[in-house]
Amino acid sequence: MRRTFFFASAGVAALLSTACATTAQEGRPAMSSSPSESKAQETNPLLASWTGPYGGVPAFDRFAVSQFRSGLEEAMEANRRDIAAITANTQAPTFENTLAAMEDSGRTLNDVGTVFGVWASTLNSPEFQIIEREMAPKLAAFSDEIYQNEKLFQRIEAVYNSPDKAKLNPEQQRLAWYYYTNFVRSGAKLDATAKKRLADINQRLATLYTSFSQNVLADEEGYAVILETEADLAGLSSSIRDAAAAAAEARGQKGKWAITNTRSSMEPFLTYSTRRDLREKVWRNYVNRGDNGDARDNNALITEILQLRAERAKLLGYPTHAHWRLENAMAKTPERATALMEAVWPAAVARVREEVADMQAIANKEGTKLKIAPWDYRFYAEKVRKAKYDLDENEVKPYLQLEKLREGMFWVAGELFGFTFSPVSDVPVYHPDVRVWEVKDKASGKHVGLWYFDPYARAGKRSGAWMNAYRNQERFKGDITTIVSNNSNFLKGNPGEPVLISWEDASTLFHEFGHALHGLSSNVTYPSLSGTSVARDYVEFPSQLLEHWLSTPEVLNRYALHYQTGKPIPPELVAKIDKASTFNQGFATVEYLSSALVDMKLHTAGDQKIDPDAFERDTLKKLGMPEEIVMRHRTPQFGHIFSGDGYSAGYYSYLWSDTLTADAYEAFTQGKGPYDSDVAARLRKNVFSAGNTVDPAEAYRVFRGKDAGIQALMRKRGFPVPK
Repeated sequence: MRRTFFFASAGVAALLSTACATTAQEGRPAMSSSPSESKAQETNPLLASWTGPYGGVPAFDRFAVSQFRSGLEEAMEANRRDIAAITANTQAPTFENTLAAMEDSGRTLNDVGTVFGVWASTLNSPEFQIIEREMAPKLAAFSDEIYQNEKLFQRIEAVYNSPDKAKLNPEQQRLAWYYYTNFVRSGAKLDATAKKRLADINQRLATLYTSFSQNVLADEEGYAVILETEADLAGLSSSIRDAAAAAAEARGQKGKWAITNTRSSMEPFLTYSTRRDLREKVWRNYVNRGDNGDARDNNALITEILQLRAERAKLLGYPTHAHWRLENAMAKTPERATALMEAVWPAAVARVREEVADMQAIANKEGTKLKIAPWDYRFYAEKVRKAKYDLDENEVKPYLQLEKLREGMFWVAGELFGFTFSPVSDVPVYHPDVRVWEVKDKASGKHVGLWYFDPYARAGKRSGAWMNAYRNQERFKGDITTIVSNNSNFLKGNPGEPVLISWEDASTLFHEFGHALHGLSSNVTYPSLSGTSVARDYVEFPSQLLEHWLSTPEVLNRYALHYQTGKPIPPELVAKIDKASTFNQGFATVEYLSSALVDMKLHTAGDQKIDPDAFERDTLKKLGMPEEIVMRHRTPQFGHIFSGDGYSAGYYSYLWSDTLTADAYEAFTQGKGPYDSDVAARLRKNVFSAGNTVDPAEAYRVFRGKDAGIQALMRKRGFPVPK
């Protein structure tokens, strides 16, 4: 869809989350350190326990790239000692001496891995990339070492199959299922030969994932369209010009303007520039990332990734990689996920035909002889929006100040979740752009967690927007509060001037904040089941749901204030926004859904050797992809699925989650409205605070009283509702 959602870094973070027994759970009482560990902590700050206020915070002011190699290696050794202590226990396996002990292991590696992930995603310098490439296969090997530990698995299996499991509370039973299932799915039951091959595959994949993501980042930083004259700026607003000037200055070309090769720079240029030649140039740079036939070309990497994934799936007993990935998702099978996508696809394509016809009519009326091309779509869509709805994006943007919208998000969090946010300055940050807020419960004043905000684009920072958890909430070893972050890539303008963003970017801002609220609302015992640690096609549900509150009158009247006059957005403009809420949904849905369908077809194709460009082209042709649109993420730059396993065969998740989202929001609108306190309380209890302690389908049914159908989704997008 239109958002990138990574927990920490891409491939390496995924490895770390499986290598450690828990995910980002720092700040709890640490296991006793040996003399060698204590000495290591003195010499390498990465290995020290998090200290300071708020239950401890990462000491970003003490960390350096040179510390990561030894830090990760020392942390893995510490984790090995934790596991050895569990397997050496001569007592019969129990929940406490095996599963609870697993929850209490790997703390140092979680600490180091979290910080390593922050560097990988936000401070990815050439110096860091060397270490990232070196450590990726080592971390993969360590993950397999844990999962293939026979003594450890025997203990986990014994607890899982024990009659005493029925005496455990529901969350403990869920944790037993979690460990047993993950170990089996990761090869714990394979024979020695198969385990060796699986480990080799995973190490190779880790290297390929790192190379893929580094190649995309290099193409994003290496390409830019430099605008030389005023004529090159035709159609651009002052805010876009200012951001382009700042980007050029950052590239050593002061006095010029640069359209960088990121979505946050590309999209506004394609929407407003009247220079069609430059629009095409900017568009081609962007869609060809990872596909330029040079040393950074990703096609060969993708071919190998797909073959290795197919082989791994067969080793593990699954027909395809997609069947392996979806087994524990809400969809359960690729067939169910594909059925949902194919149910929506025809209506979306039909809407695109209507949208293109409207755009072509305007182009013809202007006397141009052009045929709408992909680099024209956003430009002429904006003209159609103005003609059909009397709504100009440039008319809305002056009311969308980044900082005011952030305040609006805080207000919504207070109304729906009872949170308050207060800025703090007593914690270190990894970059001057980063700011931190303390989150408290409004009623009791109790500390809930910390929220870090890193809003701006810069060199070494991956594009897109995402949420990260530095520390998961838990009650296992004391009342441990969470630390979460939101990361964006907004373009800075002139110093002292507010950053104005588009409606789409404002929706993204609320989306990612929804992930943060999911983490902040967590109320569970065990950190492995905490916060956003849920099924991939469920995790986007809370975040997509929060987008709805951006357009509520309560938010717009208070926080959509004109950056010059301070006056709230006029009611008639709000009415236009509401009236145009389903505008361009053909484009948005087809752009996203084509990526999701290609992802699924790539991962159900089996072990055939795939030429990515040809496969993409042929698949889109069979689907009837409109020629005026390209995939939101073309295969050679599709970081969701090729910089790690995270969303592989799972990009459909945004649509699956939006099916829940549309239905869930109707619970509010059918009640007392968006701020219905009773519905909000049910939502928080059954969805936002429950983590992975219950099956997501059951959690949703308890909240809503029924399963979600496709009808609400189709209504939300303005498509014909199936009967």
